[in-house]
Amino acid sequence: MAGVGSDAGWLDAQTRMDAMYRYQRHIYDLTRKFYLFGRDQLLRQLPAAPGARILEMGCGTGRNLVKLARRATASRIFGVDISREMLATAGRKLERAGLSGRVKLADGAGQSFDPQAAFGVAELDVVYFSYVLSMIPDWQGAVDRAMELLAPGGILAVVDFGDQARAPAWRRRLLLGWLSLFHVHPRAEIESSLRAWGQTRAATILDQDIMNGYAYLLMLRKPYQ
Repeated sequence: MAGVGSDAGWLDAQTRMDAMYRYQRHIYDLTRKFYLFGRDQLLRQLPAAPGARILEMGCGTGRNLVKLARRATASRIFGVDISREMLATAGRKLERAGLSGRVKLADGAGQSFDPQAAFGVAELDVVYFSYVLSMIPDWQGAVDRAMELLAPGGILAVVDFGDQARAPAWRRRLLLGWLSLFHVHPRAEIESSLRAWGQTRAATILDQDIMNGYAYLLMLRKPYQ
């Protein structure tokens, strides 16, 4: 769900993502459950007070949105993705679940997304990325934008691959080779920068390791002032 600053770059990224997911989206959820560990862990722990405005950046097929909406019945839930193919699948999934009236979708890139234009919402209480930052070349821009969109005291949540430094060499080679086919590139600097962010610019309220460095789950609270 990569995004870029310029209109031309954004459209190019959208075209590439649409091409990649045009057919893969039909088996995406079936295959990803075998290696995208920690997603449900994140969804269970997200703050979801009545009326809370919650946005998933890179919502894909809508799998997480359905699960979250069933738990957070009084929250306002939104999803954004750069791939129109994925959004079409998400829309159908929400409709089948009877949730299309509660969960709103929009296309866009994380670095420049405008929730006011898309949803009529100026600020958000929770923004989360589920296995998305490792797909975005300008992941820092996406994180910066998410923090800008959060209301004071809002929560940024991330679950994503670790750098696999502690994994056996065979597992690391297999996983990284497989992920590269889908433009996924786990990078140590993402995890370390998020943790540093929590120490200097925000309060870390959750920092969990998943499967000995396979993945990580972080929740950071935006300062109130």
